[in-house]
Parts: sequence; structure tokens; C-alpha cells
Amino acid sequence: MGQLGRVSVAGFELALDRSYHPGTHMWVLALAPGRVRVGMDPLGIETSGTLAQLSFVPVGTELTAGLPFGQLEAAKFVGPLVSPVPGPVLAVNEAVGRDPGLAERDPYGAGWMIEAGADLPPGLLSGPAEISEWFAAKVADYRANGVIAE
Repeated sequence: MGQLGRVSVAGFELALDRSYHPGTHMWVLALAPGRVRVGMDPLGIETSGTLAQLSFVPVGTELTAGLPFGQLEAAKFVGPLVSPVPGPVLAVNEAVGRDPGLAERDPYGAGWMIEAGADLPPGLLSGPAEISEWFAAKVADYRANGVIAE
């Protein structure tokens, strides 16, 4: 275990103080009742390639889980950032919009993307064993299928 509350799985560092949405590669951190912060997990970043641009819907936009909250342009992928939570957008990280590399350099800190008026939805993975098992299996699958290098 590296930093307090972090674990290395298949060469990627995962923060254990938040939950992960397996379908979107987004993490969700409860900040307070009815308020969460959302960012991209390291595997989502790795499979996208070097991030060139991030854009987000405006504050006040009503999110629907499974629908876009923004757009990502990167070396290997251009497409939507899919929301893991429903609820209104309360804040967007303007700094990561200006410098998308923040999401790569500090995915769990300065690289967060949006905050939403939501609680943790069902279907998120949490806890060291559940997070590590899912992430290790996903990395193995991506490596076996050539999505990421060994």
C-alpha cells in the first residue's frame, strides 16, 4: 500500500476513499450529503491517450446517469465523458478544462472534473477488495486485447 488510502493494482494507483463506476471509468467521491465529485480513473485516462481537451456542460445542467456531462479529446479517443450520477451540476473544474494534463498528473486531486448534487448511486464499486479485483480484471482484459501495452 503506497500512500495512505491508495493501492497499486497492475501498475496503476487507485484511491480507496472513493467509489468507481465500472462502465464509465469514472470515480465518485462523496463530499457531503447530496454532493459528489467526479473524475476519471487512471485506466480511463490510459486508454484515452494524452488528453488534449476536456469540456463540460455548464453549471446547473441536470445530469442523467449514463449520458454525457462533457467531451474528451485525446490521442487515442474522442468522445463523451459519461456521467455515473444523476443530478444538477454544481461545479466544473475550470483548471482541468484549461490544462487537461491535470487529469493525468493528479487524477484524484486537482484533476477532478465536475461536482454534482447527488448521493452515491447503486452499482458503484467500493472497498479495497472489490475495487482491486475489478480493476485487475479490467487491466488484464485490456492488455489481452491490445487496448493497452503490457
